Amino acid sequence: MENNDILSKVKKIHFIGIGGSGMCPIAEILLHKGYELSGSDNAESDTLARIRSYGIPVSMGQRAENIKDAELVVFSAAIKDDNPELVAARQKGIPTVERSVMLGMVTRHFPNTIAVSGTHGKTTTTAMITQVLLEAGLDPSAIIGGKLPLIGGNGRVGKSDTIVCEACEFVDTFLQLNPAISIILNIDNDHLDYFGTVENAIRSFHQFCKQTTGTIIVNGDNANALKAVEGITNARIVTYGFAPSNDYCAADIQPTFRAREQFTVLKKGEKAADISLSVPGKHNIYNALAAFAIGDLMGIDAQQIAKSLHAFTGVHRRFELLGEFGGVTVADDFAHHPTEITATLTAAKEMGFSSVWAVFQPHTYSRTYLLFNDFVKALKIADHVVLSEILAVRETNIYNIYAKDLAEKIPGCVWFKTFEEISDYVIKNAKDGDLILTLGGGDIYKCANMIVEKYKKLGK
Repeated sequence: MENNDILSKVKKIHFIGIGGSGMCPIAEILLHKGYELSGSDNAESDTLARIRSYGIPVSMGQRAENIKDAELVVFSAAIKDDNPELVAARQKGIPTVERSVMLGMVTRHFPNTIAVSGTHGKTTTTAMITQVLLEAGLDPSAIIGGKLPLIGGNGRVGKSDTIVCEACEFVDTFLQLNPAISIILNIDNDHLDYFGTVENAIRSFHQFCKQTTGTIIVNGDNANALKAVEGITNARIVTYGFAPSNDYCAADIQPTFRAREQFTVLKKGEKAADISLSVPGKHNIYNALAAFAIGDLMGIDAQQIAKSLHAFTGVHRRFELLGEFGGVTVADDFAHHPTEITATLTAAKEMGFSSVWAVFQPHTYSRTYLLFNDFVKALKIADHVVLSEILAVRETNIYNIYAKDLAEKIPGCVWFKTFEEISDYVIKNAKDGDLILTLGGGDIYKCANMIVEKYKKLGK
């Protein structure tokens, strides 16, 4: 990759969209490595406030003059080609790199890069691993897709040679990485607008495995993930899962009530530790097993790992409990793919609520159209379903698909155009002992906040 040595030749770096959750931690690491940074963004945010607290100058709005005397410009995937700062940089001959390329360059400064890949669970597992390593005194750097309460943000700069980061498969961004340790949590039929088929996705994960130098920790219960490691000889393969044949196995899984998953970890058939999680769902047992394997691989005492996994209370927008109002619990979750929705709603149904309300914002026309029947099946798990309009993200509606099409296939389902209407409807109809759970990868969290505010105004 021709960009590999660029960091050794520059001092001043400008970030377009520096407040983004994926940009902020990279900026922090580069700042601590002695680079002079500047940035721009279009909206105020917690991450932007954090960037400013380091004394990094940030311009609001994007204009050609913001790049000033930058020697390298970093931009996020959301930045369009006609962005005035990007155009100005290219006209001046200033090198420009997309965020995932910069992530690859940054991680190559860390001999022990731990990269967490998979269709679902990357953010939670990356956060779990960060907590395990940090509380064991290993001082890792981290780049996480959501806010980890322990560190008060979505990234940190450590003094060790270890960095933990997410490795996203979308448009093959994870192929910018050469990790020492890789994790494959699962491979599912997502991002088909890019991959076309699951087989193509598996091929990309296989290439990711070929770029791993030390160990690949793979979900041994996931057939697609196992296909991705077939024929891999450049790294050691370690498996985890519920099946006893895995190197790390979850045994004696206890029935759950209100967000407590309890199980025993067996390592090569021998008991390693009893685990009690503070986050709900069988999917989080898988995430915890992956984190346990990493901790064990790095020589952390099994009881210390168990303690950290118990202390882990989740990540922002991952089954995030927002409060209880007049007996009604309100929570928010990032789930936007049928597999994630199934896992989250199944966990919710096992938590002892009278009934579960799924308030879902479909995310992209292509995903809604291509996985239509899977969405219907997943959402039917809830007792009541309320839909918003489909969030377009980067697409136009060439599929002629609408929220009402989903609603027609789900018994009792209703849909509304605005969050205002949705919040009024659920507050009017939710009963004591119910859970209202907002779901989606877009801005449905605003609807959750609206519901909370309305309950507060009602004095609940």
